[in-house]
Amino acid sequence: MFCSIYKSSKKDEMYLYIARTEVNESETEVVVDPLEVMPEAMRTAFGRATFVMDLELSESRKLARVNVLHVMDSIQTKGFFIQVPPEGLIDPNAVAPEGLRGA
Repeated sequence: MFCSIYKSSKKDEMYLYIARTEVNESETEVVVDPLEVMPEAMRTAFGRATFVMDLELSESRKLARVNVLHVMDSIQTKGFFIQVPPEGLIDPNAVAPEGLRGA
């Protein structure tokens, strides 16, 4: 399965995976809004989609933060997969380090 990956303009480390359609050399590629596969509320939360790369997914491929089978299943059933930032990397309520206070 071939997919295209886009990053969110509103949330760091949020990515959209969608199925990539194959285009023959004799055909002209039609530019399509990648967000049209998502519900309206998700589009608003995602923001503007910026192309990152095309990728071939297979059962043997390892992805850094998500299970490739889960991604493939979601693309086949919903038409897309959203990778959200991992939990716990940044604590918004954490006290600023001593050297940065008042800066």
